[in-house]
Amino acid sequence: MTEPNGSTLPHPDPREPGTDLGTTLHAARPGLQEPPETRGRTTIADGVVEKIAGIAAREVPGIHALGGGFTRTMGAVRDRVPGGHASAGRGVKVEVGEKQTAIDLQVVVAYGVSITDLAAEVRENVIAAVERMTGLEVVEVNIAVNDVHLPDEDTQETLEGRVH
Repeated sequence: MTEPNGSTLPHPDPREPGTDLGTTLHAARPGLQEPPETRGRTTIADGVVEKIAGIAAREVPGIHALGGGFTRTMGAVRDRVPGGHASAGRGVKVEVGEKQTAIDLQVVVAYGVSITDLAAEVRENVIAAVERMTGLEVVEVNIAVNDVHLPDEDTQETLEGRVH
């Protein structure tokens, strides 16, 4: 007759120190004792943080657009190309490290809005969104106000959105 499976394994002598098979298994595979969130590495691309920050900034009432004049012009041209689409990260630059990120925003504000209050609200919204979604600590959000949108200024974007 044959022996049952596993019977060929050596039987440790309980009187001998260090012969416990369980200890050997854990020593051979130390990762099993680690919590799941520490097993491996997650990297987040700059473009991901740019998109999150751009969307969060645009959510704040009083932000007319993101980006400087040249950036907005080039973006508008790219948007009109067949297959092109608006970039959520337009007007946003980031530096992403392993645990922290810094964000620079270029914004156009609506006329009549308090720029200092708007900047504080944008910072709060961007920091909350980026930290919640990525787990990165946002060390700074720098805001450059490049322009003020006047109510009577009709840009091509506004005209295209109107019903004639």
